[in-house]
Amino acid sequence: MEFRPSRTVGSLVGGALAAWCAVLAAALVVRGLMLDVELSVIPLYVAATVFALLALLFAYWTYSLGTLRYTIDRNALTITWGDIRQMVPLSQIERLKKSAHIMHIGLPQSAQELSDICASVVERCGFREDVYIRPIAYKSGQVIGPKLDGVEDDFLCFVIPFGNYLEVDAGIRCQTSTWRRVPDTSIPARAKVNGLYVNSALAKTEAVENGFDEAIMLNDDGHVSEGSGENLAMVRHGRLITPERSDNVLEGITLDSVCQLARDELGMEVIERTIDRSELYIADEVFLTGTAAHISPVIEVDRRAV
Repeated sequence: MEFRPSRTVGSLVGGALAAWCAVLAAALVVRGLMLDVELSVIPLYVAATVFALLALLFAYWTYSLGTLRYTIDRNALTITWGDIRQMVPLSQIERLKKSAHIMHIGLPQSAQELSDICASVVERCGFREDVYIRPIAYKSGQVIGPKLDGVEDDFLCFVIPFGNYLEVDAGIRCQTSTWRRVPDTSIPARAKVNGLYVNSALAKTEAVENGFDEAIMLNDDGHVSEGSGENLAMVRHGRLITPERSDNVLEGITLDSVCQLARDELGMEVIERTIDRSELYIADEVFLTGTAAHISPVIEVDRRAV
């Protein structure tokens, strides 16, 4: 079978997954098979419509010395050149496996094996531009009802072309959302759960409709948690400060890399503590981090310049 970019619906998965997969794609891996997306169908009533986990990776296109190559973004900070199979970030896959453990989803493959699967999909797609890699662990059992035990598990991965998520060069304007970040006691904050993005989508939509670029979400106690799809950090008095992990934040891989660089390269003190909303107004710097967002400088919060 010849795999080529397609402008048809990617993979009919149903529910939340359909929204992610109904995009440009050429091939995907599902149930251990490499498929043309035009031929891939998953029944609408699989448990994946409710129970699924995701990871987010990027591959950056470059042309070097007459050889077509991809560069893979490791934690959105360090660009590595070379064989793509050695460059899909294991840290993202390892977090996916930890999320699966929390959500009773079994992934028998090792992190390296899953990384190799993702790399194979990128290679087979043949895109000549930056791409977004979406590995998903999900409940594939064809059952109805809210349960995790005794339901079959599976894994899929697809790739699509992807541009800038946020306008990093211009800086972004943020609004404190009226929607609160879902607490860990409702949906585990340390698991990257598809269904949790309903919360993010409501916050992001509110911000955009009000003329902003992104939302900043507070937790139930009214303290800063994170963006709609990014971690948050600020600089005050020469210190890099991030919200405590107990403030319902996703344990961000990019943020961890930023903190390590701040300590090792800039000699900055890095502090995890509760952050009040008003502190963002008087911070020396505020920025959002994430695989898609990279390091996005915030130039305004609630119509106050930073």
